[in-house]
Amino acid sequence: MDTLSTADPPVYFLGYTVTDATEAEVSGSNGALVESSTDRNRYLEVQTRVGSYQLDDTHKVGNEPDGGPSGAGTAVLDDDIPILRREMWRTTDRQYRDSAEALIKVKTSQQVQVQTAEGSAPDFSHEKPHVSIGPRVEMTVDRKPWEDRVRRYTAEFSKSPAVLNSLATFTALANNQYQVNSEGTKLEFGLIHYRLELYLQSKAPDGMNIERYANFDWLDPKSAPDDKTVDATIKQLIGEAEALDKAPLVDPYAGPALLTGRAAAVFFHEVFGHRAEGFRQKDIDEGQTFTSKIGEKIMPDFISIKDDPTEATLNGEMLLGNYPFDDEGVPAQSVQLVDHGVLKTFLMSRSPLVNVPESNGHGRRQLGYVPVARQGNLIVSSTQGVPFAQLREKLIALVKQQNLQYGLLIDDISGGFTMTGREQPQAFQVTPLVVYRVYADGRPDQLVRGVNIVGTPLVSLSNIVATSDKQEIFNGYCGAESGSVPVAAASPAILISEMEFAKKETSTDKPPILPPPAHDPQAGGQAQ
Repeated sequence: MDTLSTADPPVYFLGYTVTDATEAEVSGSNGALVESSTDRNRYLEVQTRVGSYQLDDTHKVGNEPDGGPSGAGTAVLDDDIPILRREMWRTTDRQYRDSAEALIKVKTSQQVQVQTAEGSAPDFSHEKPHVSIGPRVEMTVDRKPWEDRVRRYTAEFSKSPAVLNSLATFTALANNQYQVNSEGTKLEFGLIHYRLELYLQSKAPDGMNIERYANFDWLDPKSAPDDKTVDATIKQLIGEAEALDKAPLVDPYAGPALLTGRAAAVFFHEVFGHRAEGFRQKDIDEGQTFTSKIGEKIMPDFISIKDDPTEATLNGEMLLGNYPFDDEGVPAQSVQLVDHGVLKTFLMSRSPLVNVPESNGHGRRQLGYVPVARQGNLIVSSTQGVPFAQLREKLIALVKQQNLQYGLLIDDISGGFTMTGREQPQAFQVTPLVVYRVYADGRPDQLVRGVNIVGTPLVSLSNIVATSDKQEIFNGYCGAESGSVPVAAASPAILISEMEFAKKETSTDKPPILPPPAHDPQAGGQAQ
């Protein structure tokens, strides 16, 4: 800094991050082992900011995307400080030259492009330095038992003739992160995470692909799910796949819909969460759905939403979006986004807004990407929750009130996407996996398939009329401008007075002509 801060142009901020990552993975498919490995890598990321906090080389020019690659590279595994210093020296010099060139482009664009109000906000926020040296986390995984488990789990899937393909994957991740910057921040912390994923694929007679998925997440090796729990989940997934193969296709629909807590959690993540990320509010290419709505009511007053990455569990269940510091060295913070229906603020990285000048610890990224504001643990609560059975009765009442035959109950959702750019419709699409017709005349619920939830955020959020009294959790990975990051979302079940469903994309390929060999009475060699 002594030298580069007096250069032309001057460096005003330097940041260095080394991530020491160990990953063990064991994967099986259709009763056989397909992968078993343990890898350890180190990555070096250098941030060289040229200019000033107000205007620097990262300032968005034209249609350049936010986030993107950071220029991270691999570092030596040996604890050889002179060698690591040399790598940091070379990377710093290279990035300074690139940043200096980028700043020229930024200043030129300032002279020929109109600057919006939010575009004139500083490019980087002033933050207090933090010093925290935590213990290094270590992980030792015996892969042999998991090799036997993934074989057995996927062999169970193959016992059903409806299952075309199955996959079970166990992963264990241990990341130790070291951060220092020119402001005085010095951090060392580690996180360990274990996950088991189960997946099966089937195909309906009309060619539609049927997919079922489940995952287990835990932090302590002793908390791994036992075989009895996993076997019950496998049995459930097979039963749902076999039933979906035979389920009728549902036509496009607009009317009342009830989303269970897990499905509602994904709904809020896609429909609200992404639009509450701070960097989208200053990007002229974004739809900026909520940019000017701080202090305004955007959903019913019985709903509040916070994002709290400081919480490791909720009601005894793990939250995957937990972390002590974000990827810009700012402590994780609980942020009240919506209070009784009123929008209060946004999720912030160190890219400030005019009215939100500081980070609230949500600058996140996948290794190799530039951090931007991202969700952590999005938690939805309600002051008017009722038991789920009552919520179902309210659904039937709405169906009758609208003179419809049935409403839809969404029991599980795989994920979805939301379009936030101005060049696209401000809409979202969420993919339900398990959908039931709930009839107004009292007939049993009917499993159906073949629809996606579609809509626009402002209308959909305002149409929420009731919630359950119990939160459910979705743990997963979210992909966006700064790569894939672990997240969680928790929500009670929600009843929406009107929701639109469109036909789902499907395949025209018929199921296999012959039955699976293990289920073909004419196939030989089954004893082997």
